[in-house]
Amino acid sequence: MLRLANTKVIIGGLSLLMVACNSDNINPDLTDSDVKAKSEIWPKIESEVVADPAIELRIDALLGTMTLKQKIAQMIQPEIRDITVEDMREYGFGSYLNGGGSFPNGNKQSTPQDWITLAENMYQASIDDSIDGIRIPTMWGTDAVHGHNNVIGATLFPHNIGLGAANNPDLIEKIAAVTATEVMVTGIDWVFAPTVAVVRDDRWGRTYEGYSEDPEIVRTYAASIVKGLQGAAGEDFLADNRVISTVKHFLGDGGTVDGSDQGDNIASEQALYDIHAQGYVGGLTAGAQSVMASFNSWHGEKLHGNKYLLTDVLKNKMGFDGFVVGDWNGHGQVKGCTNESCPQAINAGLDIFMVPTDAWKPLFHNTLAQVKAGEISQERIDDAVRRILRVKIRAGLFEKPSPAERMFSGKTELIGQQSHRDVAKQAVRESLVLLKNNGNILPLSPKQHVLVAGDAADNIGKQSGGWSVTWQGTGNVNADFPGGSSIYAGIAKQVQNAGGKVTLSETGEFQDKPDVAIVIFGEEPYAEGQGDVDHLAYQSDTKADLALLNKLKSQGIPTVAVFISGRPMWVNAELNASDAFVAAWLPGSEGSAVADVLMADNQQNVQQDFIGKLSFSWPSAPDQMPNRFDSQYDPLFAYGYGLRYTDKVEVSNSLPTEAKVASHAAGLPVFNGKLNNKWSMTLYSAQQEIDVASNTLALPHVAYRTVDKTIQEDAFKLDFLGTGEGGVKFVLQNSSLSQTLTKATALILNVKTSQPKSASIQVKMDCSLLPKDTSTCANQFDLSKQIANLPADVYTDITIDMKSLVKQGLTLNDIVDTLYIYSSQKNSLFISDIRFETPTE
Repeated sequence: MLRLANTKVIIGGLSLLMVACNSDNINPDLTDSDVKAKSEIWPKIESEVVADPAIELRIDALLGTMTLKQKIAQMIQPEIRDITVEDMREYGFGSYLNGGGSFPNGNKQSTPQDWITLAENMYQASIDDSIDGIRIPTMWGTDAVHGHNNVIGATLFPHNIGLGAANNPDLIEKIAAVTATEVMVTGIDWVFAPTVAVVRDDRWGRTYEGYSEDPEIVRTYAASIVKGLQGAAGEDFLADNRVISTVKHFLGDGGTVDGSDQGDNIASEQALYDIHAQGYVGGLTAGAQSVMASFNSWHGEKLHGNKYLLTDVLKNKMGFDGFVVGDWNGHGQVKGCTNESCPQAINAGLDIFMVPTDAWKPLFHNTLAQVKAGEISQERIDDAVRRILRVKIRAGLFEKPSPAERMFSGKTELIGQQSHRDVAKQAVRESLVLLKNNGNILPLSPKQHVLVAGDAADNIGKQSGGWSVTWQGTGNVNADFPGGSSIYAGIAKQVQNAGGKVTLSETGEFQDKPDVAIVIFGEEPYAEGQGDVDHLAYQSDTKADLALLNKLKSQGIPTVAVFISGRPMWVNAELNASDAFVAAWLPGSEGSAVADVLMADNQQNVQQDFIGKLSFSWPSAPDQMPNRFDSQYDPLFAYGYGLRYTDKVEVSNSLPTEAKVASHAAGLPVFNGKLNNKWSMTLYSAQQEIDVASNTLALPHVAYRTVDKTIQEDAFKLDFLGTGEGGVKFVLQNSSLSQTLTKATALILNVKTSQPKSASIQVKMDCSLLPKDTSTCANQFDLSKQIANLPADVYTDITIDMKSLVKQGLTLNDIVDTLYIYSSQKNSLFISDIRFETPTE
């Protein structure tokens, strides 16, 4: 095994030396009685943005003219799917957002002009005082987490895990500046970045949003990103070419038990500061103007309701004078709260409710009533609004032109322009980490016959990962990334230019035996919640990519593996089957730059050496979560590891491959907070059918949108319009599981409805491989009786015997693989879980 000592390490020219601090070996018991000791944990931050008495006088004057309704409106942040321009005119919201995968007009293909139009309309409505009586400009917040990733054609940079491997703070600042420019083209003022989570358990589905398991890199990067987005204090701070930044998520989101998204962090307070707060030290020092509260708990108390951390620590001890914004209905998870009512969060120090559902209206009115009743003090409201106004004034929102008239607005040539893509390509090259290069097979001569295989070879969506056009990064095709390039495209260009031959085959097929194969494979895209895993074993159930590697190896073809992933994973078998192995992380839209490092030039000279080093330790077992400075540190590849072409290191081809991993529960899931990757999902109606790749879709007879049951967008709603048949269709993508489905005993749906329950909703199974007449296979089942007995607005399981859905006497040739849920009558149905129950073996 290859390791580095737990001492001083040089990575990318930055010397790192830290005191050992691990939440696993520090006593987690809190010492609430020792107030003095607690105070000494949290230093006063000397922000580069200093208080301005003139701004405070201006705020005083504004507050003196505002009604309670106007103040509370500043504290409400709805989402573009749930408000209209007229709502903005009436209420005068202080801000609004678009969630991941949410677009103007609900259209994934919205142009930059569509974004500008919405921004301009919302802005003009916010300063129209004809109804709400006040002229305070609103601001639009967006998750631009690796470029302006919601907008078609934008430059998408490597995700943070790759940037951590590059360890280049100057490059990070350039990336943030490019992001700010592309965001401002669309008229948006505010970016929900950087994420400064220090990830301690790679099973977490947001691991790739972290730069490192080491807080020092995170602290340095936080400052660089904030400066790149906002500009430097005293220079171009929040000038016309800058946006407001958000350091998130406060606090401890990367250190939850078992890496559970929105879980519980049980670190001691000292470890909370030493490990998880360092990004805030860097970001707040650089002048970050907003902080986002985290979904997670600290010792069982949700951060959205934690007064000690939000107010006593962040605002008072650390001296943060910007505002604290909530995360997606995170206030609703506080004990005693709902999405519609949460005085506890405001009293704890939350300044802006992020309320991206139709709950914004009751939340507004409930908060108004709670202030009048004394549950929330007027002083707390005034403090929150003062912080919001302070940031708006610092950002010049009262003086800047409207969104459509700003410096970069409408200059669509800046979206994905070549100079921006060049910065992204540099980031791709510097992020690659070479784990294995036996026999110094790399760099490859471009004059050879090169076979390029694997399902990530020519797939820009897969190489970009989550938060890429859509929230989870799913449902995309290469055409959704105009101007971008796949990894294959870069290899093909270099080989063809040198007179070599390139063959693309996802499955590794060829007519003429190649000289070498490059296999590009890895994790499917995912984002928060849906990306959590039980262990780090890659493809523990199918091992399809290993089979591809072994097929090529058995034919005597030298093989280079390029691994696409949002975290280190246990890939011992895949390492053994490869001559060289590259951790490419999630490189974003500029995949062609990978070839600049893999391929030599025409004279067999190195074009670009590998310089990336692991900012996360690489596991030696599927259940190992190694972190630098652990008391027992035994990774496969240590933190800081990464080969260069001058290194002569042979990695064993006999790494252990036997390990126990958690077995999956019996049954066949279709949807459980997310679509299972073994199924496809489409919305259909009146001879039309579209992939469900957005959070809002509509066809002539049916509409679809994601909703929240427990966490963000973990359920969906179907609105049947009563004008004709429409619904959703699920098709099993893995034919090897068809017999499992045939043996199922029941279909279970977890649903709720708030509509009249007399309308019929049908469920049907089908056999796609039978002739047009499927009467020998499928049955339909009317849910109306079960729905009639459902309690109102409560998710409840409905169980359907498979005998009611599938005709008996099926043969092995009858592939039952399609499920429909549909209606032609007016109704609405919320669905959070769909699964088939199968006999336990």
